[in-house]
Amino acid sequence: MEPPTSSRLNSRKRRKDASGPNGATELDGIPPKMSRRSLGLREPAPFSDEVEIDYSKPYIRVTYEEAMRGTPLDRPVRVYADGIFDLFHSGHARALMQAKNLFPNTYLIVGVCSDELTHNFKGFTVMNENERYDAVQHCRYVDEVVRNAPWTLTPEFLAEHRIDFVAHDDIPYSSAGSDDVYKHIKEAGMFAPTQRTEGISTSDIITRIVRDYDVYARRNLQRGYTAKELNVSFINEKKYHLQERVDKVKKRVKDVEEKSKEFVQKVEEKSIDLIQKWEEKSREFIGNFLEMFGPEGALKHMLKEGKGRMLQAISPKQSPSSSPTHDRSPSPSFRWPFSTKTPPSSPANRSRNESAVTYDISEDEED
Repeated sequence: MEPPTSSRLNSRKRRKDASGPNGATELDGIPPKMSRRSLGLREPAPFSDEVEIDYSKPYIRVTYEEAMRGTPLDRPVRVYADGIFDLFHSGHARALMQAKNLFPNTYLIVGVCSDELTHNFKGFTVMNENERYDAVQHCRYVDEVVRNAPWTLTPEFLAEHRIDFVAHDDIPYSSAGSDDVYKHIKEAGMFAPTQRTEGISTSDIITRIVRDYDVYARRNLQRGYTAKELNVSFINEKKYHLQERVDKVKKRVKDVEEKSKEFVQKVEEKSIDLIQKWEEKSREFIGNFLEMFGPEGALKHMLKEGKGRMLQAISPKQSPSSSPTHDRSPSPSFRWPFSTKTPPSSPANRSRNESAVTYDISEDEED
């Protein structure tokens, strides 16, 4: 029976144009657009006990060469991958992606060990078995999930699920008194190696949580979890609350420092602007002052002009040389009684009086 598939492969082709982006062609070194396929998943992968298998057909494994060439659609290569899948992360998803892409036509079956087996052979888990089953079910590369998977794969289990190849990383996995639990799978030629993703593992994630335990405990206390739920003692609970208050005070102080730095920066910018404006105004003032009061300034020209006008205003107007002159007879001067002296005269009229003296003497002589 053809195994049921939980998804359909829809292809969507892009329209091919003669020219590429910005008018470029294939001759310009830009590769042409490739057709894009999108895989839409609508339901999680089913459990193995929910899938019907037609046991009427004999179980005949395909060889590696046949699997690489590609099998018919009704006979995909059945690949099995197992694990604990605690705190399901990208490393798990990448391993399953590699298992899914081992062959052109692959049906991926994933086995998840129960809590009892895991606690006995490996240790305590963060997620329980139902949570781990559900996480694997919702991985897009998985076609079927086996619950309560065995720790060591037996021939009966392989035949029951009609497994062709087992996918796992090539590092020997020592457990259950064996140096490598996949040794007999490798010897049977059913092992298909995958690569581990460096930098991510369940142990690394747990190490981060243990290292930053105080941070996560404080965070969950803030979110409403009780100290009892977090297994935190009364003293540690009070300590975490005190640390939280201290951190709030530090944050406020930091905010104030940042605001004060911004204020000082704004003041400095404004002071620089004021200094620049003051320098511009001072240069403008000095230039105007020199233009007005300098050696060749406007004030000097104004004073010269004013002085010339004043001199012109106070100096008498000279009669033109062409105008006729009239001889005037000297007028008789007034004599002070009982005195032969002439009356005092002003400096302006002194010259006139001197000219009149001769006339006065002549009149005295005639008398």
